[in-house]
Amino acid sequence: MTGFGQASADDGQTRIYAEVKSLNSKYLDLNIRLPKLFSDKELEVRNLISEKLERGKVSVVLEYERHGDATLKQSYNEPLFVAYYSELKKLADRVYASYADLFQLALNSPDVIQSAGREEVVDDEWDKVKEILLDAIAKCEGFRVDEGKVLSDMLASCCSKIAGSLEAVVELDPKRIARIRERLRNNVSSFLGEENFDTNRLEQEIIYYVEKLDINEEKVRLKSHLDYFMESLRNSPTSNGKKLGFISQEIGREINTIGSKCNDADIQKHVVLMKEELEKIKEQLGNIV
Repeated sequence: MTGFGQASADDGQTRIYAEVKSLNSKYLDLNIRLPKLFSDKELEVRNLISEKLERGKVSVVLEYERHGDATLKQSYNEPLFVAYYSELKKLADRVYASYADLFQLALNSPDVIQSAGREEVVDDEWDKVKEILLDAIAKCEGFRVDEGKVLSDMLASCCSKIAGSLEAVVELDPKRIARIRERLRNNVSSFLGEENFDTNRLEQEIIYYVEKLDINEEKVRLKSHLDYFMESLRNSPTSNGKKLGFISQEIGREINTIGSKCNDADIQKHVVLMKEELEKIKEQLGNIV
């Protein structure tokens, strides 16, 4: 589920900025970018994210700047630089080359540029950063909750349309059975004539054939699955995206069975409509945690 949240603070001494983005994903995939000053806090940041955002491709950006900080962030190994430069000059003299680029080459030689050492982090500094980060996470989660409400309404609408088509199938089914009975009787009568078949035997065969086309169980199960889907969508206090996915599979199974057994053009139209709404549901279930 997509989401976005950002938070910042500037007290004149430090500037803090936190940004959290979330895209759809089946699993929690974290990409964290922290200032070097807080590099040892990555595990804590991961735990903070995983507690709130259970799923999604989540990108976290954290910026921290001390105003007026003139501390050198790197130092230089002067003796090593001089040694490199002297050697490069000797090589240049051997081939009568210019000295123009020797300074940059010596400066970029191994171990000449050194880190000034890790800056010390005061606990109060991390507490401020953590507070801003939690604010950004909360805003991202709020964004996802708002999107979830819209998505929930859409899924409920699709489920309601499937239920409406099922009601139409329930109304059409008795007429379908009557038409099948009459069609079979007329076909046999026209083929064999009125006096060349056993009426009781024909009625038994018709009953057997009609039972194979009976969809009463499928209608009951489909209604039950739809009710369970709505109950899980509205009332579950925990994440239930996978559960809704399993229920939608059962809904699809009953719809397909009704379509294969009904042998009726009018009912088939409603089956197509139900399949169309079910596809909309399946497309969005990947966005639900």
